[in-house]
Amino acid sequence: MSGSTRRLSGAIQRLSALRPRKGVGSGLQRAQSFMILTTLLYRASHLTVGVLAVAQRRDGHPAQYLCLAAALALSLLVYGTALRRGWFEPRLVWADVLVTGCALPYVLYGWGGVRETPTIGWAMLLGGSASGLAAIVLARRQALTAIALLVVTHLLGYHLVGASRAVLGGHLNSLLSSAAITAIMWWYLRRQGRLLDEANARALAAEHQKARYAERLDHHRALHDTVLATLTTLAGGGIDANAPEVRERCGREAAYLRRLIQQTADEVHHPELGAALEDAVRSAESLRLRVTAQYHELPPVPPEVAAAFADAAREALNNVRRHAGTGHAYLTAAGSGDRGLLVTVVDRGPGFDPEDYVPGFGLRGSVHSRMAEVGGRAVVDTAPGEGVRVELRWPA
Repeated sequence: MSGSTRRLSGAIQRLSALRPRKGVGSGLQRAQSFMILTTLLYRASHLTVGVLAVAQRRDGHPAQYLCLAAALALSLLVYGTALRRGWFEPRLVWADVLVTGCALPYVLYGWGGVRETPTIGWAMLLGGSASGLAAIVLARRQALTAIALLVVTHLLGYHLVGASRAVLGGHLNSLLSSAAITAIMWWYLRRQGRLLDEANARALAAEHQKARYAERLDHHRALHDTVLATLTTLAGGGIDANAPEVRERCGREAAYLRRLIQQTADEVHHPELGAALEDAVRSAESLRLRVTAQYHELPPVPPEVAAAFADAAREALNNVRRHAGTGHAYLTAAGSGDRGLLVTVVDRGPGFDPEDYVPGFGLRGSVHSRMAEVGGRAVVDTAPGEGVRVELRWPA
């Protein structure tokens, strides 16, 4: 592999390393995951207080257990859905505000026999986590409406049990500070997540530009060492342009130029695979076999797979030169399926009858075995008078 090709491979590897790994996601997704975890822990601390408060009451009314069970079930629904989908559902957040934050204290007061401030406190605590959740999930007006509704209902609820002004003031501060702190935290994390995504996008664009420049540089050097050198020599008049060896060299380099022109601007070739196949083609052309090669959206493959394809394709081209009785072969390489690869080598020779043919060492060892060793397979399709098609596929 040439130095520029190695640099291109390294650039693409660095570019791949900058992409978010599977299961990690973008910066914004990471911020969302962190907020889900933070608010979940906040709600879990309030539920823990509720479990302890209800468990310690020996004369607990069944309604108290039902209210605690309802709070637990709704919390599991809200946070379970968020963990599964990556963010909260606004309708479930509204249900949490109305049921857990607003209705629960009045159910305890009306049917649970709760008439004292300490016994209703655990239900009031849940309003703090409900207000924080509303502040980061709901639209601004809806969030303000939900928080105002929590404030009014909780102040009225504490008033029913005769809570002191200090308790009312402290709880009001808890509701509003929970919403404010959660909103500020979410604003900061979301901003940092977006900045991280923008930085990654700029880095990816820069690495992509470097990779494309390295690819162009590789082509320029190849043209300098081949086509330009030939044209310069011909222009100097030092050799006979009609000499067989000169015409043969011009034909090989014309085929190379043709392959470059056929590549579209959007095609991105994996450097190791593309270079390996092109080396196999040039090797065959140096032995006076004309090869029409086309490459389409080559996927990235492990180095050992690229080497196996190149070696198997080289042997298939050698077989065309030795046995097909034709001086022309066709090689096509393209992506297949989910990141798979298909390479075909075709000739228009006389072909043969597969039932009367015993594969030689080259076909057995250099084609079939090489592909099988890397988890691929080789198929030979031929018939008398139909030429030969060698199909190399990975994975098998």
